[in-house]
Amino acid sequence: VARGLHDVSDRRDRPFIVVNCGAISPELIESELFGHERGSFTGATAQRRGAFELAHNGTLFIDEIGDLSLPLQAKFLQVLEDKAFARLGGIYDKFVDTRVVAATNSDLQKKVREGLFRKDLFYRLNVIHIQAPPLRERKQDIPVLMHYFVDKYCLDLRKDALGIPAKILKHLQVYQWPGNVRELENVVRRAVALRDWEFVFK
Repeated sequence: VARGLHDVSDRRDRPFIVVNCGAISPELIESELFGHERGSFTGATAQRRGAFELAHNGTLFIDEIGDLSLPLQAKFLQVLEDKAFARLGGIYDKFVDTRVVAATNSDLQKKVREGLFRKDLFYRLNVIHIQAPPLRERKQDIPVLMHYFVDKYCLDLRKDALGIPAKILKHLQVYQWPGNVRELENVVRRAVALRDWEFVFK
C-alpha cells in the first residue's frame, strides 16, 4: 500500500525508503532513522545519513512503528513537526521534506492507553488511516497476487514462466493464511524456485 501511494504521487521519481522497526535492534534504530556522525558511538567510523535524509523529497515507510521506544517516539514526533533533526552525535539541524507512511500490526490505541505509545505522535500520524484487511478476509485477491508474485520471481530468479494449476488455486483459496500476504509470497517464491506446486498439499 505504501509503495502504491508513493508510485501514484508527485514524489514517485524520488526515493522510497523502508525502515522496519521490528527487524532492527533498539540500539541501532536511532542511527538507522536519523544517521550519525563519525565517532558518535563505538563503531561509528564514518558519517552516515539516516532514512529521513535518504528519503528527502520522497517517501519514508516506517513498518512496525509500534516497536519504537518512547524516547525515539519523542524524537520522531519532533521531526514530523519541525521537519528538522540532528544526526546522532551531531549539533547542526538537517531540514527535510519527507512524507512519512507508517504501518503496524499493533493496536496503537491500546498502547496509548497503556502508556507505551505517545498520544501526540499517534494523532500526528493518524491523519489518514488506511485499514488493510488480512488476506483471509479478501481471498478474491489471491489469484491476482499469485500471478504478480509468479511474474516477479520468475524474473528475479531468471526462470521460465510458471503456470498456476486450478487445483492449486482452489486449495490456496481455502487456506486461512495466518502469515498474510508475506506467507503467500513465500509460497509462490518456493514454487518458482522448485518449478513445482505439489508441496502445498503436504
